[in-house]
Amino acid sequence: LALHGDKVKNLVKQISGIQDEEDQNFQLALKFTWSNFRFHRFLDANSHKVQRSVNGIYEKLMVHSDLSKAESWVRLTEEFLNSPLPNTDGIKTDVHHSLLDLLLHLSDSPLNSNYSETPRLKETEKEDDFDWFGYLQEGELDTGPYPDTPEWSEEESEDEDSQQPLSREDSGIQVDRTPQEDQEKTVPVTWTVGEPDARTWLEQHVVTPYWQGHTPRFPHSLHLHSNLLNVWDQHLYNTDPLYLPEEKAFVTETQVIRETLWLLSGVKKHFIFQHQDGKVVVRNDVVVTHLTNNCLRSLLEHIAVYGQAVFRLQRFIDEVTGYDTEPCPPGSYSSKQGTEPPFRTYQAFVWALYKYFTSFKQELTTIERDLIGKDETVTLAGVLDRLSPHLAQIKVLHKVFCTGVAEVPPETPNVVRASHLLNTLYKAIIEYDSVGEASQQAVALLFSLWTETVRPYLEIVDEWIVHGHLFDPAKEFIIQRNKDVPVNHRDFWYATYTLYSISETVESEEKLSDAASGSSGGEQASRSQLTMVSFLKPVLKQIIMAGKSMQLLKNLDCKEADCSVADAERKSLYTLFLESVQSRLRCRDDSPTDTVTEQQATKQSLIKMQSIVAQHLQMDDIHDPLLAINFARLYLEQSDFHERFSGGDVIVDRSSESVTCQTFELTLRSCLYPHIQKRYIECCGNLMTTLKKDYRLLEYLQAMRNYFLLEAGDTMYDFYTAIFDKVLEKESWQQLAFLNVQLQEAVGQRCPEDSSRLSIFLETIDPVRKKQPVNNLDGLTLSYKVPWPVDIVVSSECQRIYNQVFLLLLQIKWAKYSLDTLTFSEEVKAKRLEGTPEEVKAKEPINQQIHRMFLLRVKLMHFVNSLHNYIVTRILHSTGLEFQHQVQEAKDLDQLIKIHYRYLSTIHDRCLLREKVSFVKEAIMKVLNLVLIFSDRWQVGFGAWKIGSIDKMESDFKNCHMFLVTILNKAVCRGSFPHLESLALSLMAGFEQC
Repeated sequence: LALHGDKVKNLVKQISGIQDEEDQNFQLALKFTWSNFRFHRFLDANSHKVQRSVNGIYEKLMVHSDLSKAESWVRLTEEFLNSPLPNTDGIKTDVHHSLLDLLLHLSDSPLNSNYSETPRLKETEKEDDFDWFGYLQEGELDTGPYPDTPEWSEEESEDEDSQQPLSREDSGIQVDRTPQEDQEKTVPVTWTVGEPDARTWLEQHVVTPYWQGHTPRFPHSLHLHSNLLNVWDQHLYNTDPLYLPEEKAFVTETQVIRETLWLLSGVKKHFIFQHQDGKVVVRNDVVVTHLTNNCLRSLLEHIAVYGQAVFRLQRFIDEVTGYDTEPCPPGSYSSKQGTEPPFRTYQAFVWALYKYFTSFKQELTTIERDLIGKDETVTLAGVLDRLSPHLAQIKVLHKVFCTGVAEVPPETPNVVRASHLLNTLYKAIIEYDSVGEASQQAVALLFSLWTETVRPYLEIVDEWIVHGHLFDPAKEFIIQRNKDVPVNHRDFWYATYTLYSISETVESEEKLSDAASGSSGGEQASRSQLTMVSFLKPVLKQIIMAGKSMQLLKNLDCKEADCSVADAERKSLYTLFLESVQSRLRCRDDSPTDTVTEQQATKQSLIKMQSIVAQHLQMDDIHDPLLAINFARLYLEQSDFHERFSGGDVIVDRSSESVTCQTFELTLRSCLYPHIQKRYIECCGNLMTTLKKDYRLLEYLQAMRNYFLLEAGDTMYDFYTAIFDKVLEKESWQQLAFLNVQLQEAVGQRCPEDSSRLSIFLETIDPVRKKQPVNNLDGLTLSYKVPWPVDIVVSSECQRIYNQVFLLLLQIKWAKYSLDTLTFSEEVKAKRLEGTPEEVKAKEPINQQIHRMFLLRVKLMHFVNSLHNYIVTRILHSTGLEFQHQVQEAKDLDQLIKIHYRYLSTIHDRCLLREKVSFVKEAIMKVLNLVLIFSDRWQVGFGAWKIGSIDKMESDFKNCHMFLVTILNKAVCRGSFPHLESLALSLMAGFEQC
């Protein structure tokens, strides 16, 4: 303001008309003007408000039918806004809108003024007198005052280069270590008379060695602002009697700027900034003449913080790359530890950091060239303001580095380090992205950093799901291959891979076995609140399924596996991801190239739309330009106005999709996950097709149901009836030869291909259990040899469940067969009455006892038939149909395994074999045992009966029957077991008849 005092006075004179500066009114006006300039805030022009004013004038001109004036108004304002201004970069800047706002305020009723546009002659282009030679020679070696001096030769300086190797960590400042005595003995520099130009040139181009002690003070201005340090020291000296001036090292602001640039570029040897124990500190004695010591120190400490961040990041780059000057792209790793495989995640992260620092150092070089050129004044505040976006980005990078790399213990496994780094970047992107436009640059930087760092992970995934090979030599991927289990092993699908997870609460590494056939791994992870690589969570199951399916297909040597990767032009997963991201980010850049800016397109559309609507209004004899323009604006906001009026001639870009990364999860969901999902569908679909067609998976599943669940009724009937006949005839049947012969004969007649796969075994059981007749069948185990890879689905655990259901069915069939084969003819009755004891005859007439046995047989038969129908019809048949449908709909092998296991679990539970309902099974077994005892007694005859045997049988059956009816009815009423309703109703009907 002090520089413009005369201008302020002239302003007061022009407005007030008072020319005498000593006048009291002039002084009052001058104070008022200064007060407004100093303490009032004048807002910048609002570009949107100015644009609305311009559009409003255009509309008014159109309403008043000043079409030529309206056309000139629109065209001239656009030309002005799109024309460059002196000392202003760009178009449509705040300066443009400020000038236009000033003109609008100065204008007086532009509608009522007569206006005719005056033609303007374009200025002829000035002849280019720029010194291109000097510009192109910038940065070349200065020839000095003697351009005829011979050029420098490499042979001459070879010895000097070998003695003084250059280092990128050296700023070029060398501290003079020569003793004072040696300096005095050195030969002084002499100048030949007649060379004043050479001395002058040398004095202007040699930097004063400010890094040496007792350097002479450099000349500077005597202005008050340039001697603030002396003024402040004098003030301290006058006010503080204990103040003692300290030895100071004076530097210029240019030298401070240069060392700042060197510090930020990674140079370690400085004068102002020093490295102590890995930290960047500022010298206490460095001062400049125009700043106080505290002010300069606060600035330099602020710079040192960013220098420390650059130093730590640069040191990390050197450690990963093996102290190379330039790191190579990911894949060409040169580590100090040559025996260890490369840690590719850190490699990629370092490569992203190196690319950022390359662009950052280019900016530093540009600033240093401006400083050397001295074409304009370069201040430390200006440099910091120019570097403020980069410094903010360095702060973000350093924060990510500290959290994702530096805080991880050195002995941490690579899988944890890689997961932690990727999670840190992932969370940082989401955190900054949630702020909005204020952190747009940080989001862009972090997103580019993440896309580079995640490359090894996506390459590992791509290699696994495309070629079936999990290539991870550094063990940095969250899924690791268990090499102890070969591919052709029956446990391949369950125990081949290990999923590594990191617990945030315990902060320790845990291993979760990838139980791909069940949900135990997922449930365990949810309970422990485990976290893994966050961006892979939604598609982790698809990656595991696709990888294992592809590896299995490769080992099966099927055609689907070869065809899926036969295309040599196939793009990698990482390439597809980048292409999807790029297409998403430039979705709004696909507009036609011949269209101008969006505002111009909207104006053109509005003008065309107005003419179209005006034509429609004129059909109804309505001539209202204002109504037409409002209708045009209304129709422009609708989506179907093209078809109604313009027939598609008007092109308006109303795309509202954001071109930023908001939100990051949506970007992954649209750009990465679909490619993994597509590959998952292909791999798993090919595997399911191969297993169903080439390896007859469905046929083996049907064979298990035919033989274990007795769905092949005629075949298995021949087998088990031969055993039951042996039991009824009191002959020994527990012989493996007999059992296998009967099984082979029964199966071989109808399914000869299964006869070689089926076999039967007898397991040893507890002798106590054999006391009950119904337990005589225990230990009978059916075995079906399933080839690989079908045994992945039909495992030994599945066959164990099949055998439990098979044994229950045999026991029910045995009871039913025993009751069905009983006869009550007269001849049989007479035979059974032989040897009847007198006590039995005396207690009750024989015919009445036979009648009671006949009724008991009917009740037992009703019970057994109800149980048999429930198991065979309600459980096995209906559940089997649902199982067949689900198997056809299965998308991958893991889903098929779960469907099969769920099917077995369902029939196991509904056949009352679960421990939770063991008391119900015991009651049923007691009734079945009663049936076998009853059948045996009838076959032996009344001679073997004791007094009260019939009464005890009836009483036991009634008690078991009542217990089961009560239990089943309560379960059905609670809704716990809805499938038991049919059995409960059937038993209830039989109980009411008792």
